[in-house]
Amino acid sequence: MTRSNRKRIFLSYGFILCMLLFVGLYQSWNLAAAIFNLCLISAIMSLGVNIQWGYAGLFNVGIMGFAALGGVAAVLVSAPPVAAAWRAGGQGVLLALGCVILVVLAIGMLRKRVRNRRHRVVAITSTVAVGYFAARHFFDPATLAIEKVDPAATGFLGGLGLPIIVSWLLGGLLAGCVAWAIGRITLNLRSDYLAIATLGISEIIIAVLKNEDWLTRGVKNVIGLPRPVPYEIELQREEWFIGLAQSLNAELTTFSSLWVKVCYALIFLAVLVLLLWLCERALNSPWGRMMRCIRDNEEAAHAMGKDIVGRRLQVFVLGSMVIGVAGAMLTTLDGQFTPGSYQPMRFTFLIWVMVIVGGSANNWGSILGGFLIWFVWVEAEPVGGWLMDVVTSGLATDHPLRTHLLANAAHTRLFVMGVILLLVLRFFPRGLIPER
Repeated sequence: MTRSNRKRIFLSYGFILCMLLFVGLYQSWNLAAAIFNLCLISAIMSLGVNIQWGYAGLFNVGIMGFAALGGVAAVLVSAPPVAAAWRAGGQGVLLALGCVILVVLAIGMLRKRVRNRRHRVVAITSTVAVGYFAARHFFDPATLAIEKVDPAATGFLGGLGLPIIVSWLLGGLLAGCVAWAIGRITLNLRSDYLAIATLGISEIIIAVLKNEDWLTRGVKNVIGLPRPVPYEIELQREEWFIGLAQSLNAELTTFSSLWVKVCYALIFLAVLVLLLWLCERALNSPWGRMMRCIRDNEEAAHAMGKDIVGRRLQVFVLGSMVIGVAGAMLTTLDGQFTPGSYQPMRFTFLIWVMVIVGGSANNWGSILGGFLIWFVWVEAEPVGGWLMDVVTSGLATDHPLRTHLLANAAHTRLFVMGVILLLVLRFFPRGLIPER
């Protein structure tokens, strides 16, 4: 790390810390802790995108889909199983899944053993057609039966009832498996076509999650997911916690909420530090130098015998796994899975702004971008409303201009995002903490 970069890191992160302290002192410590937790998750997401874009130049705009897969993992791991739903249609779903697995295995065998190309195409097409109708024969009645089981409360199979932290690993694995399948199809495309393909596949993933009620209740949402930290009401009953609150002269309800947020922050911070350490090791290793070589001069890397497509697939999977972990963490923090909340503005545009502003191909820069952009995104609306109120304080309460400005203060965050992006691209084209 160069001396100038080290200085920028200290100054930039010190500025973020001061802003969080300012929010805690003048707004509330609960709000500061909530912003800090979401900043940590945003930083992990931007780290995943930086692995793909900064290391290998892969333009992935399917971030929303991989984050949603992490949320699905949280439900499948932590939600308690619905016994009645399993009795109604669990066997049919498993049989349909078995048909899909048999079709995949059969296709692999046919590709190896049938030499004639025309015969191979006919055999694979026939196998897919037979497998599709066989799977639908079991799948359709099974899912209808599952969705009829107490639809107001369940209507889905549920999960494994395991600790929700386990889902963070599974979320990364699930996102990585889907990324591998997507990468096998799309990584031969040029950057603009890759972006279109990943965006389309991401929208397909979200559409499936919204409509397959038997899996995660669709748009009816899954609420009440278990926590890896204590509940506020449980803390308020503990003698040691009551004594601690009294010794600090803190209101019990507010202090318990803050305590829970701090517990979340410690867990999220541990994950972020571990991922940062791994990413730094990878970036500064021979593998990292090879990836940057492929990014900067593909022809030279190919001439040296490097497997360009294979390495891009590898880094695409790794970055998607990190995004999947962040998606599972976000669902854990929310305590619910809501497919309708996976909007491109939140999970695609903002994450890309974080990487660009912080500095692509620099892990410290990506994390800084995650903290800075999410903080501004959250605080721009209340600060914008306060600023509009101050600016129009000389006007009458019912003045049309004052009413209009106050009513549209919520749009301040979009304006501020655009201004920040323009200023950074003008004065720091390589980001606030650029690549070494």
